[in-house]
Amino acid sequence: MPKLQVVTGAGPVGRTVAQQLADAGHDVRILTRSGSGPEHPRIERRRVDISDPAALAPALAGASAVFHCIHGSAYDARVWARELPAAEQVVMDAARRIGAVAVFPESLYSYGRPDGPMTEDSPRTAATGKLGVRTRLLAARAAHPADTVSVVASDFFGPHARTAHAGERMVPNILRGRTIRVLGRADAVHSFTYVPDLAAAMITAAHDPSRWNSVLHAPTGPAVTQRQLVAAFAEAAGIPAPTVGTIPGPLLRAVGAVHRPTRELAETLYQFEAPYVMDSSRSEHLLGLTATPLDEAAATTVRWWRSEVPAAR
Repeated sequence: MPKLQVVTGAGPVGRTVAQQLADAGHDVRILTRSGSGPEHPRIERRRVDISDPAALAPALAGASAVFHCIHGSAYDARVWARELPAAEQVVMDAARRIGAVAVFPESLYSYGRPDGPMTEDSPRTAATGKLGVRTRLLAARAAHPADTVSVVASDFFGPHARTAHAGERMVPNILRGRTIRVLGRADAVHSFTYVPDLAAAMITAAHDPSRWNSVLHAPTGPAVTQRQLVAAFAEAAGIPAPTVGTIPGPLLRAVGAVHRPTRELAETLYQFEAPYVMDSSRSEHLLGLTATPLDEAAATTVRWWRSEVPAAR
């Protein structure tokens, strides 16, 4: 297939996808409002408002795949409902016109409150709040005539994943020896997806037409507790594991009653109060990929944070 690949967004997923594509020899065009993105001889950075069909069309010229990695401007169901469906519609319409596949990173939200490990065949029927927005996005992709593929990941960690649960609130504080406070229960098992593994799955699926028009799971290692994840980062850094405390759920929900951003956070607190496990074994077999071992992923993550936060070295 032609080598030009387009990536929208330069967050942790978008920049990682762009970097992996370029390193593999593809020409990459990354589209953002600011013109940001990784520097690489094969990466062209363009300032484009992807919600504008007239601006997007020429930016996709010659592309065989569009990796749509733009998220909502705020972690708020109202913002998601206002911004995300319209943007995805524009991208899918444009991809359809040029015969490109549209590839989406996806979350576990549409599965709602699971009663066991989540597989690719688990019902995706969540209907309320941010969870419902994700369900409707998946339905719109399935109904659109464009070729699409969605790759589901659990909570991120890894280079560039700053605002994740295992991002700036966790890793730099581990490196500074501070007490870590996590949501929910510190000893409830939870799946965490390493961002480079998600990017690799999206790229592999995009380049294999037999995987199009499906929902896949990114390779994700065995679920661990938040306490175990903290310990893995500390071990990778060669320092003692810090004390791990929790932010009480009742307190978070009480604050959320009068503070909308906290209420939006509390909506998914259930994911950290009980086992929240994603099974990616079927997709790993289909894609020929496996998850990066936790010790290796933690070591790379720690190195990146140390390069970004001098005080945490």
